[in-house]
Amino acid sequence: MADFDIVALGEPLVEMNQTHKGQLQYLQGFGGDTSNAVIAAARQGARCAYLTRVGNDAFGAQFLDLWASEGVDTSGVQRDDDAHTGLYFVQHGPDGHAFSYLRRGSAASLMTPALLDSGLIERSQFLHVSGISMAISTSACDTVFAAIERAHAAGAQVSLDSNLRLRLWPVDRARAILRETMREADLFLPSMDDMQHLTGNDDPERTLDWIRDGGAAGVVVLKLGKDGSIIDDGKTRTPVAALRVDAVDATGAGDCFAGSLLARRCQGDSWEDAVRYANAAAALSTLGYGAVDPLPRTEQVLARLKSLAE
Repeated sequence: MADFDIVALGEPLVEMNQTHKGQLQYLQGFGGDTSNAVIAAARQGARCAYLTRVGNDAFGAQFLDLWASEGVDTSGVQRDDDAHTGLYFVQHGPDGHAFSYLRRGSAASLMTPALLDSGLIERSQFLHVSGISMAISTSACDTVFAAIERAHAAGAQVSLDSNLRLRLWPVDRARAILRETMREADLFLPSMDDMQHLTGNDDPERTLDWIRDGGAAGVVVLKLGKDGSIIDDGKTRTPVAALRVDAVDATGAGDCFAGSLLARRCQGDSWEDAVRYANAAAALSTLGYGAVDPLPRTEQVLARLKSLAE
């Protein structure tokens, strides 16, 4: 029995979220895709740990307090006296939410494979990483590949969220790196939006064909936003409907999906049940502002699923 269900690796970011469109009022919160995902998983009852670097500053201390309060193990978090904790702003407009980042030279971007010496990966069922984890710097990308190698050597499974951010790297490099990484993943979680940039098409079936033709051998769950998800287990493709809600802020919804899905798989759910649960959790996470505060807990998700079944 592993000590942890999920260990995630990546970049935490302090979040400043605009609460009223057009007004210069921002609510401080917390973000960073894999940090969001591991907190979401912990709120669904999973045993979680996080691997990253933060600045030896007030924001870094706040993150350590946050993870501790959520029950996420921080023994793999390094503090940096010379580099800062990353920061981003969210603004809301007619075309959805827009992001502005202050992350260059952050502590997380300076991670190296030495970060992995805590041994957390070897004690976990799943390693969760993302495209952002690899895009923030060359050394971070090297760290992700080293983490995947450690996970496979220890018999852990690898989960990869595409999370394509073209501000961080050119599309050709992103395509090459993600295509290589998805071949190593036991679970690949691409979004349709991301895959349109990588494949040039907007058809889910053709997208899944592209992923399989590229060598992905694990389970693929293609996220379609308001249209739900498609599970491709290599033999069959199963659509799973989304939960419809009046969304307020979709920041972090995909991360909530990833963490919730992993948590439910660790708890024994079938793929279809786990994706249905994750769809509901992700939808509920859009009902408040920010990436972390609105992340639902198990009882909220189960109550909503029960109400739909009645």
